[in-house]
Amino acid sequence: MKINILTLFPEMFTAVTGSILGRAAEKGLLKFNFVNIRDFSQDKHKKVDDYPFGGGQGMVMMADPVFRALESVEAKGKKLIYMSPRGRVLDKDKIQALSAEEEITILCGHYEGVDQRILDYWEMEEISIGDYILTGGELAAMVLVDAVARLIPGVLASEEAALEESVYSGLLEYPQYTKPREYRGMEVPEVLLGGNHRLIYLWKLEAALRLTKEVRPDLFEDFLKKSEELSKDEQKVLEKVIK
Repeated sequence: MKINILTLFPEMFTAVTGSILGRAAEKGLLKFNFVNIRDFSQDKHKKVDDYPFGGGQGMVMMADPVFRALESVEAKGKKLIYMSPRGRVLDKDKIQALSAEEEITILCGHYEGVDQRILDYWEMEEISIGDYILTGGELAAMVLVDAVARLIPGVLASEEAALEESVYSGLLEYPQYTKPREYRGMEVPEVLLGGNHRLIYLWKLEAALRLTKEVRPDLFEDFLKKSEELSKDEQKVLEKVIK
């Protein structure tokens, strides 16, 4: 997948190009193209923003430098995303859909937003990562890129793990433990040490169900709707948690 990111601060994205995603890029699974919008400003001071027509707080990113930046990556007709608090909130379905794209282009806004003509002409999809405001779209873009990239085959060591993890499985993830077996009086649950894989699985299921019921009752209710798909052992665990 090729990922074009249009931003005023390309230096922020070193967090994305390191670690797992960096290794995926080295393998050719991902290709990052960071485009500095200021490079396309025709103002001698590289100005990219101005006051909004009609008044209002703050500044708005101007159409011309963003248009030129988008034209430089031949974005017309491709999947274009604008990170915006007024967009659809990013979720599993959207992440999975984006992971199937061969190329995506992400525009990171700043100030009070961008000239609406950018969004209209380029038919950009607005996507939010939550009901709160950030100082710019860069952090939101990093969240989207990381969430999408990890679903691309080969990026993670185990493709199955990508969809079995917390939330994607329908439940929050069960508690995890590692060595030592005892630490400051706290012991690892005995069932995890016994080697009985079925009992371990049922323990993890129960722990995940209890945590989800407490922290994300909305997910728990959704899981209940699919309870007829569970085995008898799994249904017994679910009944225990409901009680």
